[in-house]
Amino acid sequence: MNKKDLSLLILILVVGAVVTFINPRFLLVGNLSNTANQVGMFGIFSIAEAFVIIIGGIELSVGSVIALLGVLFIDLIVNHDVNWMLAFAAIIAGGLAIGLVHGTLVTRMHIQPFVVTLCGLLIYRGAARYYTEDATAGFGFGASFPTLEWLTAGRTNVLGFPLPHSVVALFIVAAIAWVLLHRSVFGRYLYAVGKNEEAARYSGIRSDRVVISAYIICGGLTAFAAILIAMYTRSISPAVHGSFYELYAIAAAVLGGCSLRGGEGSIIGVVLGTVLLQVLQNLVNLLGIPSSLNFAVMGTVILIGVLGDQYLMQRRRATTAKARPQASVAAAPLERANAE
Repeated sequence: MNKKDLSLLILILVVGAVVTFINPRFLLVGNLSNTANQVGMFGIFSIAEAFVIIIGGIELSVGSVIALLGVLFIDLIVNHDVNWMLAFAAIIAGGLAIGLVHGTLVTRMHIQPFVVTLCGLLIYRGAARYYTEDATAGFGFGASFPTLEWLTAGRTNVLGFPLPHSVVALFIVAAIAWVLLHRSVFGRYLYAVGKNEEAARYSGIRSDRVVISAYIICGGLTAFAAILIAMYTRSISPAVHGSFYELYAIAAAVLGGCSLRGGEGSIIGVVLGTVLLQVLQNLVNLLGIPSSLNFAVMGTVILIGVLGDQYLMQRRRATTAKARPQASVAAAPLERANAE
């Protein structure tokens, strides 16, 4: 855990203590379990967003993808009697395909990621609404999938605490993502492309493949989150389901130390960023503040994160600028000695 992650953890503890002081109901087992469930679901697609941000891209269609794939998943298992495991695999494949299309458009067609994913946001939302004829998709009366429901939306009692399975899923995803980013050659390639794509290409890294891979990973994880959220809500209104989820994902990534310029970020930080956002949202709910202010909170969090990133970058540049003259002065006697 680096200094940024440690600072974020301390901030979460401080905010949690303040929330508890204002409203002791925050520490009720039921409230903590529900908050943990939200962290699990939101954390998975926030990690997905982080992969794209690290390579210097952006993914604005997260919420729309969750709506479209969630609608398709429910329709497959409820209306078409498709085995839930086959439907699960089909939805994950759909998410991977969406990521492949986005990555290809960015690298092969040289379209800005903002434009590609903004178009995706509109297309997938419209497709979801058209597919359901703007009606709510959900489970009919008596429709039940015990194994699927237990795996995705169930909870297991751990030392008296009902641990949501979404948290278990987040732990597994985060562990794999951490190894991939911080302990593999591919992870180093991701950071290198995010820092300077042209320099990475000249050093022999196939940057196009790295960028496409990041979008594919993002698409697959978003599809997984779409299934968890669909099983949790049990009904999807395609016009609003997943709205502004991309804001939550970006905010969590930025809070977790991901620079919107690319080349920075950690998985632990993203998870902690998700926890902080959900604690803040829980505070809003416990205080009875209108839920519409959630968006104001998200915007403020993103702004603070960007300002913090800007400040740290300026300090880094200033430190580098000071170090260079000192290095030149230190090297001068050696250069004179070599000349003599």
